[in-house]
Amino acid sequence: MDMNAMHQQLQHLTDRAEIAALLDRYLRSLDEGTFDEEWARAFFTEDVTAEMPIGTVRGRDAVLARIRGGMALFDRTVHLGTNAVIEIDGDRATARGAQLSTHVPADGAPGAGELFVSAGHADTELVRTPDGWRIAATALRIVWTRGTPPRLPADLAA
Repeated sequence: MDMNAMHQQLQHLTDRAEIAALLDRYLRSLDEGTFDEEWARAFFTEDVTAEMPIGTVRGRDAVLARIRGGMALFDRTVHLGTNAVIEIDGDRATARGAQLSTHVPADGAPGAGELFVSAGHADTELVRTPDGWRIAATALRIVWTRGTPPRLPADLAA
């Protein structure tokens, strides 16, 4: 193997590891509950599009507001992602993985005292930025749920 091919292979492996780590950190961050501008910049491009079960939004600030509001409906959560297939093409990449999310509804919410569980697939487009890989578009498509979903406040209704 020549040096150029070896460098390209190493870059591909490094990119894949960085993307997988970004996606893992993102899911873990949903459970940690710190949703501020620094959090949003660490994961999303400024012009990100996010298609979520609670609606589609465009722009990093809109994603931040929607996730902050949506996660406030729960006292605790655990988000698991697995089976990610990552395809890299230069400074762009796609990832598709399974996602299982377990939610403990906030006190007083419909379904309080029982778990709300959802599962589906996350399709993500990523771009390389000067600060590393960032999510440019994401779509979470739910395949099944169990339990009572929380009632969305008017400002979050899709």
